[in-house]
Amino acid sequence: MNILILQGSPRANGNTAWMAGEFRKAAETAGHKVTLVDVAHKKIAGCMACEYCHGKGNGTCVQKDDMQELYPLLAEAEALVLAAPIYYFTMSAQIQAPIQRIYNMQKPGKLKKMALLLSSYSPGVYDGALGEYHGIQSYWGVEDAGVVTAKIDEQKTDATRDKILQLVSRL
Repeated sequence: MNILILQGSPRANGNTAWMAGEFRKAAETAGHKVTLVDVAHKKIAGCMACEYCHGKGNGTCVQKDDMQELYPLLAEAEALVLAAPIYYFTMSAQIQAPIQRIYNMQKPGKLKKMALLLSSYSPGVYDGALGEYHGIQSYWGVEDAGVVTAKIDEQKTDATRDKILQLVSRL
């Protein structure tokens, strides 16, 4: 399976990056083709709601930034993994921009499954991110492969790694 991971933490060696890296290693070991993109360090603007993409653009965004690198990857992905830290009850702004810019595609063409990796410093702060994720997954009509969360005492642990391995086995 062709898997695309969008990693949205600005902390290159942080907990979310660790989760995304563990997912990548496990998926590659299982024989999947995996591309991990650190979207937090890309220059991707938010959607301007100009509707160019659904008019003159015929599905192409008017903005020309680093999102152009992601569109071909999204078009070929069979599974999409979103990895993000929770900042004030939702996914980081760094992953929100690429999520919103997928609007011009309606749905990535070959996508069949999605998964979500979330890290936080507090328990009970995931509802907003989970609602967004499940809303997108439902709207696109793709299978939910699962969610792994890791609060402060669960980060970079064998137990969290095991949950990630189980998630990979559902792809």
